Amino acid sequence: MGHPRKALRTTTVGAVSATLIAGSALGLAPTAQAADAVRFVDITGDGGTVLKANVITPAGADGSRRYPLLVLPTSWGLPQIEYLAQAQKLANSGYIVVSYNVRGFWQSGGEIEVAGPPDTADASRVIDWALANTPADAQHIGMAGVSYGAGISLIAAAHDKRIKAVAALSGWADLIDSIYSGRTQHVQAGALLDGASVITGRQSAEIRQIFDNFYASNLSKEQEMIDWGKKRSAATYVDQLNQNGAAVMMANGWGDTVFAPNQYADFYEKLTGPKRLEFRPGDHATAELTGLFGLPNDVWTDTERWFDHYLKGTDNGIDHEEPVQLKSRSTGGYEGYPDWKSVGATRKKIALSGTTTIHTNVDSGADGGIVFLSSILDQIAQAPPVASIPLLPRLWAAVWQSEKYPTAQQVRGTAKLHTTVTPTKESGTLVAYLYDVGPLGLGKLVSHAPYTFHGQTPGKPFGVDLELFSTAYDVPAGHRLALVVDTVDPLYIEHNPSGAQLTFSSPANDPSYVSIPLREQ
Repeated sequence: MGHPRKALRTTTVGAVSATLIAGSALGLAPTAQAADAVRFVDITGDGGTVLKANVITPAGADGSRRYPLLVLPTSWGLPQIEYLAQAQKLANSGYIVVSYNVRGFWQSGGEIEVAGPPDTADASRVIDWALANTPADAQHIGMAGVSYGAGISLIAAAHDKRIKAVAALSGWADLIDSIYSGRTQHVQAGALLDGASVITGRQSAEIRQIFDNFYASNLSKEQEMIDWGKKRSAATYVDQLNQNGAAVMMANGWGDTVFAPNQYADFYEKLTGPKRLEFRPGDHATAELTGLFGLPNDVWTDTERWFDHYLKGTDNGIDHEEPVQLKSRSTGGYEGYPDWKSVGATRKKIALSGTTTIHTNVDSGADGGIVFLSSILDQIAQAPPVASIPLLPRLWAAVWQSEKYPTAQQVRGTAKLHTTVTPTKESGTLVAYLYDVGPLGLGKLVSHAPYTFHGQTPGKPFGVDLELFSTAYDVPAGHRLALVVDTVDPLYIEHNPSGAQLTFSSPANDPSYVSIPLREQ
């Protein structure tokens, strides 16, 4: 069984992060200047809940013609002014834009539903209102949003056939695979969401219980939490979304510590309609942030191009570009691919030979960094978390290294770990890290992922298959790759009983390895 994470850290991380989010949002207001007058309106949502919204129409709109409609639900914890700068630009180019504060936050009524059925119904009620109260074209409707707004937009498009195009930025398609991947609680991400909702919204009794069970590692409530999350995941409704045929663009950051890129890539592969997937350096919503201030921004530029083509019919070429667009964390240019599986077309294995035993409950010094801060540093200064690989204490960290690479290795996609673990207790957590190791032994973090097990027989080996978080990173010539495994990381709740040990082995009939995806040279 795991231990509840210290309440102090949970509260502090959540509160500080929420304050920063709210503060940045409030700073957006001065950048927005209306194309036509900005109208602040009340929209009646599902069950009579009042949603606070704003409407911007193209200059000179007099009702003599219809305009494509864009509906923008706000991000988690942000007020309705969040999108004013982008709404201005979109209205200037001929869209009616309705942005609304999702229920449970700020001045909107109701309680936080976390993209539950009332949120989906609210999106449809906002569309109804716009069609009745603005010169919006019922045949050309799109939805877009950042983070929470992205998740709601995807789910809404699966339930409302009127939505013809979606741009989901820094969102989620699988909520459980986002904050509970590897059966491990992403505690800093959870604390951020929890703290922001306490400060800026009204939690329902249901979500409060979900958070409490999450922190407490309450395994008796695990399936309940999973079922709750699946109901709030677009991946659950992918068949409906495909049937409706909406054109779906998704964008995310490689280092998103709230919604990791893997779950977006998996969902993208299941879409059968027009689709586009973009990954860039950065953490949660940081790639889109400058656009919210009205500054030039690639994500928002492509979002407008997406809507121009699929709602206006503009022949701007976006439908002819490679649909998967990646920007490496190490270089400045974009790379195009026909699909996600082509990203890491070549794979090289690093053998994890021998038998290694480590003790648990101590952070070896290898870790995934700090929510937001670490990936922002990587985005701005190409400075990911680092560790001295030779100095990592082998009592608490297992280390394997490749040979020096004679040429640069362009890691693209999802590295996969396969190993055999023998525990001394029935539960445990391990965290795998992939490092780029320079000549002096300093390792820069390429990727990582956590893994938790319960119900294993002490002393009995079992196989572990773990996908590390997808990334794009260039390893210089003369460097090595190192796989490090330890058992404690501040990003996660760990489930290692006191005194537990983990032994990693590589049986002859089932050798252990880490498979590295490489761009085809």
